[in-house]
Amino acid sequence: MLFREKIMEAIRKGQVKIAYRRWKRPTVKAGGTLLTAIGQLYIDAVDEVPLTEITEQSAKASGFPGRSALMTELDKRPGTLYRIRFHYLGDDPRIALRENDEVEEDEMAQIIKKLRGLDERSPFGAWTKRTLGIIARRPEERAGDLAEALQIDKEWLKTSIRKLKNLGLTESMDIGYRLSPRGEAVLEALKRH
Repeated sequence: MLFREKIMEAIRKGQVKIAYRRWKRPTVKAGGTLLTAIGQLYIDAVDEVPLTEITEQSAKASGFPGRSALMTELDKRPGTLYRIRFHYLGDDPRIALRENDEVEEDEMAQIIKKLRGLDERSPFGAWTKRTLGIIARRPEERAGDLAEALQIDKEWLKTSIRKLKNLGLTESMDIGYRLSPRGEAVLEALKRH
């Protein structure tokens, strides 16, 4: 579920707590969380609603200037109309995770186990250590160039690097990626194993 950049700060401040989307099926569910550019949102409710739900007031409450602007946006996609209620939960938890380079032995063993699992399920074999290594050597390099060097499909690599990011090992830059302090510690541990 994407949000327009213009309303992200209003979401952070708690001024926008609802959104409307047309979906074939919802992409978020009540009780779940959603990572956004401003941090993590908690999904309070996802309800199918009739078009009459959208009033001038509810459109403005969802961050749009009015009903007409929201309807123009909604008309771009087919599907059932849903109202999503949410609230700002806090900063992206991966930020604190990636800054923590003091990884205890048990935790390091768990991370390495997860990386091995990612390697085992990969159509490209053991890719995690190689990918962390090339990001360390070539930070902020385009994903396409990294994929070519690793001889891995670019789209697959981009999706897979998100898995490393979820573990707090990488950071996305304007162009490319870099290792986080935690990622550097994990790469050193992988080299020792």
